[in-house]
Amino acid sequence: MLIAIDVGNTNTVIGLYDSSDPTEAATADEGLLDHWRISTDHDRTPDELAVLLGGFLGFRGTHLRDEVQGVAISSGVPRSTATLRAMTKRYFGVEPVVIEPGIRTGVAVAVDNPREVGADRIANSVGAWHLFGGPTVVVDFGTATTCDVISARGEYIGGVIAPGVNISLDALFSRTAALRAVELVEPRNVIGRTTVECIQSGAIFGFAGMVDGLVRRIADELGDCKVIGTGGLSSLVAPYSATIEQIEPWITLHGLRLVHAKNAER
Repeated sequence: MLIAIDVGNTNTVIGLYDSSDPTEAATADEGLLDHWRISTDHDRTPDELAVLLGGFLGFRGTHLRDEVQGVAISSGVPRSTATLRAMTKRYFGVEPVVIEPGIRTGVAVAVDNPREVGADRIANSVGAWHLFGGPTVVVDFGTATTCDVISARGEYIGGVIAPGVNISLDALFSRTAALRAVELVEPRNVIGRTTVECIQSGAIFGFAGMVDGLVRRIADELGDCKVIGTGGLSSLVAPYSATIEQIEPWITLHGLRLVHAKNAER
């Protein structure tokens, strides 16, 4: 079995995959046995993370060391990366495969400074290239809303970074005295009849419209392309986008699995 861990600034997503060949998978969730989402806490120790992960695996009857043969990590949080490395070595007895400079991914990073590209964006590109080819755009609804662009030649050629839904709402609530936090759900109409519905409409339909505008401008430069939605809020916002063709919530984990397969022997 393989543990794939994607550390974001807000949440960490963990996937447990079987030992089948990821290059034979037709979807991102093929071979995915279970998955968990936890808050990203920079202060957790390796032992605390091991307790959390061991508990998740224990519910499945899976033993931490005996049945898990590999760990793959993408992380945009350096402190968490170091903690996960230490946990993996101590509790799994293996060296993790971490997306970082020097790792083999199978996707060329054709931007001005490849070292500054986030590991999750590389994983998205690897997973998208394997499942859909190119040109492809992956729209990731996370702490930030990002667009990752893969060319017809399978190169990561850049993208877009915009504020995410939740941090935009946090800024709205913190800077406006009369507005309060609301549950982020689909409103009844675009024209809100209450303040709560107005905020919900602005968040969901507003971000869907922003993504559509960005994707259309990308397509003007790139040409016809496949557009995939992913990330924690993709199931909420992507259905209202006119340009997102498919939602693949596990594409980052699938990319991690593919990278692990390319580097496990090393």
